[in-house]
Amino acid sequence: MQLLKLKKFINQLYHNMRTICFYFQVHQPFRLKRYRFFDIGHDPYYFDEFANKSIMRKVAEKCYLPANQVFLDLVKEYGGRFKISYSISGTAIDQFEMYAPDVLESFKKLAATGHVEFISETYSHSLSALKSKDEFERQVKLHRNKIEQHFGIVPKTFRNTELIYSDKVGEMVADMGYKVMLMEGAKHVLGWKSPNYVYCNPINPKLNLLLKNFQLSDDIAFRFSNRGWDGWPLTAEKFVGWLNQLDRREEVINLFMDYETFGEHQWKETGIFDFLKALPRTVFNMSDFGFNTPSEVVEKIDPVGVVNVPYPCSWADEERDLTAWLGNALQDEAFNNLYSLIDKVEKCGSPDLKRDWLYLQTSDHFYYMCTKWFSDGDVHKYFNPYNSPYEAFINYMNILSDFIIRLNKCTR
Repeated sequence: MQLLKLKKFINQLYHNMRTICFYFQVHQPFRLKRYRFFDIGHDPYYFDEFANKSIMRKVAEKCYLPANQVFLDLVKEYGGRFKISYSISGTAIDQFEMYAPDVLESFKKLAATGHVEFISETYSHSLSALKSKDEFERQVKLHRNKIEQHFGIVPKTFRNTELIYSDKVGEMVADMGYKVMLMEGAKHVLGWKSPNYVYCNPINPKLNLLLKNFQLSDDIAFRFSNRGWDGWPLTAEKFVGWLNQLDRREEVINLFMDYETFGEHQWKETGIFDFLKALPRTVFNMSDFGFNTPSEVVEKIDPVGVVNVPYPCSWADEERDLTAWLGNALQDEAFNNLYSLIDKVEKCGSPDLKRDWLYLQTSDHFYYMCTKWFSDGDVHKYFNPYNSPYEAFINYMNILSDFIIRLNKCTR
């Protein structure tokens, strides 16, 4: 242990720099088609193939392909000095295989550089960690195998769906052998503490925690094109200036965001890609910061203490809790009905039913049922195929009713 600490200390002295950790979430759900009451028992296919294909191609052209090319060019230009990380949901990879093999190939090119980390998550971007340890672990294993299959990498870092985290979730992740997990640096969790350090899980201190700096992350992800924001226009020089104003004792700045930020949420015309291209050069020329992947961060920086999170938090909405997906009567009924089927699904040998089971767990389906139409209303409407949460609920429950009929037939 003393030798390991000495190694880290020498490593930090040698590099003499603080670190920026870039992480991007890549996810697309399998959207459900309009499914009427009269379809129950008659139509076993639930997914809107036209919407899934058209949205995937739209996001591929606006975000995935150009953003991947920008990052590939930057990684090649700066070599081992510039590094990034991704978590790509299994449902997104499945859609790459079906509709966007060019996107999958571009991610493989990034993986081949050796300077990009791919992170574990649940296969279907699900909420299973809140309901079933067995289902959670099964999905994580499926996802890990998918990442290894395509990118030749066994993930070392874990991020749960939408950064949902609690002490108990962290314990499950540590039990699966992961040494580092990402989470939201929510104010109600941290209190007076800063997100700009490495922390650890209180139940299993071997699990290191990297906390999102939501202020600086959201400056890029949400405020970049807002002309009413006092930080507009955001340039690389201005952003690095903000980094330099931070307390020099703060060791790591975790910039976590949706990958669709680049080109989709923030259009090309806003200058977002120019900002990205300029950022590494500006960081290297104007600051003592470097770039590391999550697993590298915990190799060079020790935890300063524990973070206690008795109740789950996430990176969604102002509350940073679970109410984007669970909490109202619609969401809870759909969620509980879905997970009441676990035992039957385990006994079922149908590949089609197993696939549908995975895709029906995707958190987006519950997100569309959210009734919070206030400060975060615009976010909940983005790519939402329904006119109301009630329509989303009825459509989902019609499909679940048909799924139950098929499942019962399979397990007789």
